[in-house]
Amino acid sequence: MASTTFHKRAITAGLAALVLGLSACASGDGDSGGDDTGGGDGGGDLISVGFAQVGAESGWRTANTTSIKDALTKEEGFDLKFSDAQQKQENQIQAIRSYIAQGVDYIAFSPVVESGWDAVLEEAKTADIPVILTDRAVDTEDDSLYVTFIGSDFVEEGRRIGAYVSETLATEPIKVVELQGTTGSAPAIDRKTGFEEATADNPNVEIIASQTGNFTRAEGKTVMEGFLQAYPDIDVVYAHNDDMGLGAIEAIEAAGKVPGEDIKIVTIDGVKDGMQALADGKITYIVECNPLLGPDLAEIIKTLDSGGTVEKRIVTKDEEFDQEAAKAALPDRQY
Repeated sequence: MASTTFHKRAITAGLAALVLGLSACASGDGDSGGDDTGGGDGGGDLISVGFAQVGAESGWRTANTTSIKDALTKEEGFDLKFSDAQQKQENQIQAIRSYIAQGVDYIAFSPVVESGWDAVLEEAKTADIPVILTDRAVDTEDDSLYVTFIGSDFVEEGRRIGAYVSETLATEPIKVVELQGTTGSAPAIDRKTGFEEATADNPNVEIIASQTGNFTRAEGKTVMEGFLQAYPDIDVVYAHNDDMGLGAIEAIEAAGKVPGEDIKIVTIDGVKDGMQALADGKITYIVECNPLLGPDLAEIIKTLDSGGTVEKRIVTKDEEFDQEAAKAALPDRQY
């Protein structure tokens, strides 16, 4: 894999503002949904990091945010500036430009969608500020615009769910509905691709409907209600995350059906609520997507800051859970 070395403290805030023609704006700006947890310039030897989060759309994202904030503390040598984009790309771009203008040492973010990042990442590159992608990738032909991408393999997650459905649930013809993640986001695109790849050779698997639920429980419930009205013979729900699967459970129960029996549900994430539903038999199978990226992000930044190098793509380890595995894991589950 490619690797990149960056020099410590590459640029000052004044030069960043001059290059970009921007005036620094507080990361607590209402439009960006900011939440500046660092404050000030940090002083001393603190490493300043601007983190632009997607939002708080799910239990997974909440756990991810907590992990980032717990790892990048002043006690650990960081001055963290954190912003919540409320699932809007324009808010993330605004936050990143604010971090560039402030002259932070590093920028990290989890992109709302894959495309449309080249311009702002070019600005960060011009300012000589290393960018780290967490959880989600960007669609760009110039991979020099970021140092590394750390996160799960979303295509593989979809494949693993698809393999389970094909091998375990599709021994006879089944009708599947799909609750997709946010349109245009890496996990939504990749998890759909992986699932379709893994089920393509099984004629018993028929995907009869696919619609976005934006990774939220409320929208997952709403979309599932529509599916139940349009398709009375659904056998399996494939939800791109636990929260949409939990919303589907509510819709299925409201329709007088039994989740896990009348309709099987398979999901991705492995947050506590999802794992509890799996332990209770309402969800049938979960492939994990580990949100606890904070310690790894801190290690990456410290490595770069000391003049070291990191791999271009760092894949996190994810587990798989059936009902018994969920029961065993729940007592010690961190998220």
